[in-house]
Amino acid sequence: MYSEFTVPDDEEIFDIIGAWPETQESGARALTWRSGDGALILSYEAVTRSVRILWSNTDGDSLLDVYREGATRLAFTSTPSAVGAQIDFSVGECAGVMEIDISPRIAVRDRLLFR
Repeated sequence: MYSEFTVPDDEEIFDIIGAWPETQESGARALTWRSGDGALILSYEAVTRSVRILWSNTDGDSLLDVYREGATRLAFTSTPSAVGAQIDFSVGECAGVMEIDISPRIAVRDRLLFR
């Protein structure tokens, strides 16, 4: 069953996390964060319901590179002490969530389970 991928508009993203998404050559939207831990790039494309997380250390070595289709919702959270993102997925008989801590330290948690 098809589910729409709901994403906040650019203004809402800026209001929540203080950054504007950029448009990549492919048409995907991307956000980049840099910290003492390295860099995290979150790119997403609503039409294809796809998300890519690319996390690299300060030397530029890839720590994590995940591409997934079947995204249904992207949401951001921001408090005075932390910024994060949550992406929900639904693919066939599987559903899951990817939680990303952007600051103060980068961390990624991912669960994709049978329903």
